[in-house]
Amino acid sequence: MDIAQMEERILKGDRRALARAITLVESGRSDHREQALALLEQLAKSGRQSLRIGLSGTPGVGKSTFIESFGMMLVERGLKVAVLAVDPSSARSGGSILGDKTRMEHLSRQKNAFIRPSPSQTTLGGVARRTREAVSLCEAAGFDVVLIETVGVGQSETVVAQMSDLFLLLLAPAGGDELQGVKRGIMEMADMILVNKADGDLKPAATRTCADYAGALRLLRKRPQDPEGFPKAMMVSALAREGLKSAWSDIEALAGWRRESGHWDRTRAEQARYWFAEDVRQALLARLETPWARGRMAELSEAVAEGAQTPAAAARDMLKGLGLE
Repeated sequence: MDIAQMEERILKGDRRALARAITLVESGRSDHREQALALLEQLAKSGRQSLRIGLSGTPGVGKSTFIESFGMMLVERGLKVAVLAVDPSSARSGGSILGDKTRMEHLSRQKNAFIRPSPSQTTLGGVARRTREAVSLCEAAGFDVVLIETVGVGQSETVVAQMSDLFLLLLAPAGGDELQGVKRGIMEMADMILVNKADGDLKPAATRTCADYAGALRLLRKRPQDPEGFPKAMMVSALAREGLKSAWSDIEALAGWRRESGHWDRTRAEQARYWFAEDVRQALLARLETPWARGRMAELSEAVAEGAQTPAAAARDMLKGLGLE
């Protein structure tokens, strides 16, 4: 694979080259990994930045419909939009449906839009392991906005905040005890809560739900990265395309304030530190997947089960074998 040629095509905004590059960074082959790292290092020199927006929400809230309506509005304003959608993988078969592209039928036809579904595989945190690198590729390709859709709200739905500039939480009206059901951690991370489906018979319920969340947000501790009035809750209707312009206006205002106040650069620097540490951890874990390591783990596991060794002593022997102690 000609990395120099791929780099040139990505910088020109070639979507086919971008898709091939994302496939490259997602590959588990060691030779592909070396090529991917070389490509990412070269593209980083372009210095291009997009507005990275993380998006999560409860199942059935209409994330795909929202992203399509929101993305269409941005494209109509002359912006280039990339969507990185992460689908959950089956714990039994390892497969994923990857149906987001078919659900976003209108947006997928736009020449200024790029939609890429990826399987979450075994990765926790709501995003695929290489989503961060896919975001960097989209930035280098000249996309103005990158939307990162996670697999859905859960206890580990937090990693997306480490790769986005703004985090949106999408919720449905009349969700019963939803305020308690949504984890406090994800509430504290959200920059904006959007109550979707605020149309028709559900509009009164959406108004009440929005008021409840607005009140809940006021009880949370003030964050240094927020100007007055943020985080906030507001109503939108992806189906009727209502409230989307107001949401985008608030997103632009928040992003602009963070740039001017220095929070933007500080946050991206902290995110870079986080991903450096994460890559080191993943590389160390990968050493346990070699044939020797798996065999040695099985031997020591048997010794521990039979009482011939204590778990602590077996762990020490394993680490010594890996050259880590």
